[in-house]
Amino acid sequence: QGLRNHGNTCFMNAVVQCLSNTAPLAEFLALGRYRARGARAEVTQRLAALVRALWTLDYSPRLSAEFKSIVSKHSAQFRGNAQHDALEFLLWLLDRMHEDLGAASPAQGPCATTEVGPVGLSHLCGILPRSLGMCQCRAAPHRSSLTCPHCLKQSNTFDPFLCVSLPIPTRQTRALNVTLVLQRDAGRPLRVGLAVPLRGTVAELRAMVAREGDVPPEQVILAEVSPRGSLRSLGDAEELGTAGEGAALYALQGPPAPPAGTGALLGLPGTGTATPPVPSRCPHPWGVSLLLPQPRPSPVPSVPRFGPPLVLWQERGASWAQLQRSLLAPLRHLMRSGAQVRPPRGSGTLFRLRVAGDAAPGTYLSPQDARPLCHPTIDRALRLSGAGGPRHVQLTAEWDVATKERLFGSLQEEAVQDAESVRLQQQAHQQQHSCTLDECFQLYTKEEQVGGTLK
Repeated sequence: QGLRNHGNTCFMNAVVQCLSNTAPLAEFLALGRYRARGARAEVTQRLAALVRALWTLDYSPRLSAEFKSIVSKHSAQFRGNAQHDALEFLLWLLDRMHEDLGAASPAQGPCATTEVGPVGLSHLCGILPRSLGMCQCRAAPHRSSLTCPHCLKQSNTFDPFLCVSLPIPTRQTRALNVTLVLQRDAGRPLRVGLAVPLRGTVAELRAMVAREGDVPPEQVILAEVSPRGSLRSLGDAEELGTAGEGAALYALQGPPAPPAGTGALLGLPGTGTATPPVPSRCPHPWGVSLLLPQPRPSPVPSVPRFGPPLVLWQERGASWAQLQRSLLAPLRHLMRSGAQVRPPRGSGTLFRLRVAGDAAPGTYLSPQDARPLCHPTIDRALRLSGAGGPRHVQLTAEWDVATKERLFGSLQEEAVQDAESVRLQQQAHQQQHSCTLDECFQLYTKEEQVGGTLK
């Protein structure tokens, strides 16, 4: 039942409603389970009458007006029609109730809750929220312990308190969708939903993805791929922040590298031909993982990418023809039936390969280079490859529009199947976050590291 405002008494009415809806206290007041100290207890008596009227549906504005009048009589700060702070009034009211009911019957122990006949407010230690500090004494002691992590010496301080401002636990995770592209699934993408820590790192995400896909973490490449083909790999030291919000986030399993010195193209079907010796100017001769986003036609920037992302292992000494065959192999099943794989007249190549990332933006590998992967740009890209997962080079395949249409038709970005976890995580994170009072206290009393010490 509502309370009438008398001037700006909303702060007072809010406190009365809170106390009235603390069921044990409402019962304590409404049933007269207290012993007042004569006329001095008129604040508590008026409050009890007001609470009783609310619960018996017998409220009238006269009762709240009388309560305001009594409060003004005993506290000059609440006289008149000015607005006041509700917490300040709550603390004053509880303190006044202590004074009104101070001559209570003896209770069992300093914070006893057993009620034997009419007792004073001291038994409310177990009734009112602990954050109010309600015990037989007006202020409860607050202990703060400081422990040196080196000598383990402990220092304890005690401070009185009447109320505690408790922190409210907030949600520590967010829903993040990651598209898995695993070797055992023949490159078929599957989008999964994960609950990632808000202040987590890419290393934590890599571990989660590895568990989800049941693959070793060192084989996972994490990369953002935009609808227009831009590409960014994620290093383990990066904070998650807004990862996956501006572009689709992929977790690709890198193919295993062949033994050093084999000189063979492995990891892709139909590419087992031997390669010539690697020139001495190639500083890392044994191969490199190549990550390509879904290729897109060129040079039209507005044309979206198409097909799946690709990750493959390639010898550094491979020629352009060998590199071209390696990239085409995983795209064969997407080509139109009967399409002839031949470069446009006069070009000699089906597509261009641009080095993506921060290494050298806008740099293209040359089809005329005998060993295009031995280019210095590839070396710089390898040095800049972030820690975590296979070291790799980011490339973008750009196709002539006519060639793309001839080989792949109207193929657009490959449809990705959603796992049930996508819906479950979105549903869980859209619900309003709730917590218990006990969880608030656990967060309040949680140990924290302060300047090299454990508090």
